[in-house]
Amino acid sequence: MKVALVTEWLDAWRGGAETSTLQFMHHLMDAGVDLHVFTRSRPSPTPGLKVHTVSGAAMSRTRQSVTFSHRVERAVRSETFDMVHAISPCTFADLYQPRGGTVAETIRRNIAIRKTPLAKAWKWCMIRLNLKQRYMLALERRIFSNPSGPDVISISDYVSRQLEEHYGLSPDRIHKVYNGVDPGSSSLDERKRDRDDIRREYGVEPSDCLVILTAHNFRLKGVERWLEVVAMLAREGATGIKSLIIGKGESAHWHRLAAKLGVEPWVTFTGPSQRMPAFRHAADVAVHPTYYDPCSRVVLEALVAGLPVITTRWDGASEMIEDGVNGYVVDDPGDIRAIADRVKLLLDPQLRRKIGATAAKVADQVSMARHAGAVLALYEQRLASRRDNR
Repeated sequence: MKVALVTEWLDAWRGGAETSTLQFMHHLMDAGVDLHVFTRSRPSPTPGLKVHTVSGAAMSRTRQSVTFSHRVERAVRSETFDMVHAISPCTFADLYQPRGGTVAETIRRNIAIRKTPLAKAWKWCMIRLNLKQRYMLALERRIFSNPSGPDVISISDYVSRQLEEHYGLSPDRIHKVYNGVDPGSSSLDERKRDRDDIRREYGVEPSDCLVILTAHNFRLKGVERWLEVVAMLAREGATGIKSLIIGKGESAHWHRLAAKLGVEPWVTFTGPSQRMPAFRHAADVAVHPTYYDPCSRVVLEALVAGLPVITTRWDGASEMIEDGVNGYVVDDPGDIRAIADRVKLLLDPQLRRKIGATAAKVADQVSMARHAGAVLALYEQRLASRRDNR
């Protein structure tokens, strides 16, 4: 089967969606798919993968995306493919998989971060003036309003609800294929070595409860709320808690905020890291107080690693969590009291072990191998339907 995969970016450092796409591609190739990727990125050479780098060079970010969209359509149409699978929005695909969810929901949840009606109104005005946001929203409307447009692969029930709520998309055009992650494999000795090394490097005592938060967009993923949670726990006399915040969102602003809240003794910003498995091995708990995630990889990876996770209902990955059984789900990322109370519960090592062991049992349900197999079955189903209709 010859498949064209359209994704504007294919750089793992950009975030979870790009990392998922890279892992997904390798599983398709392992299944024998003749895979051609059309992208603006220049990824490292991969045996068996045909990469078609399509330039989006233009004067503005909006024009770059528009240019890429037009050029990639010409490039894809110049060849014959059994299936065109788009991860970046485009109108000519057979299947469209918005790994980042819908633009409409992204806008709504970015507004929700703001604390006051005036701040929300100001953010809405700024979005209305943002040319790229306007273009992407208009393109999304074209894709979903066209009755003969592509079917859509949603990576969670949350994304399926977005498609129905914002665009009235028919359930017949929505195919849920839950997000997946590659679990990796480490021996007990490797995990222990990672735990000791990371804790020693960041001054975490063996008896401390280490809580990790991983994010690139610190504001959207609730880092400010987490700092407020740590400040609340400190005021209430909770002890033995340390937190590492991992990701490229780190800046002087966040250090100033940590100092203002008085949480610097408990919180360390590590910056981005290629050692995420090691951080998970060192951790006791993962928090993800996100305002928006279609289906967070960091939450799925933490569950598979056997970590108790605290996240919000605005994360599609919360669908894998039974509250109080294999993790915790809070309704509102701004409810710092609710998050703090759940952290307090997890200060009990026995409860952590019990919840973590249950969390690890989701591994088979969220594997990237399962995800890729389900997408491949959808390809074959559509090809069979196309043959029957000839």
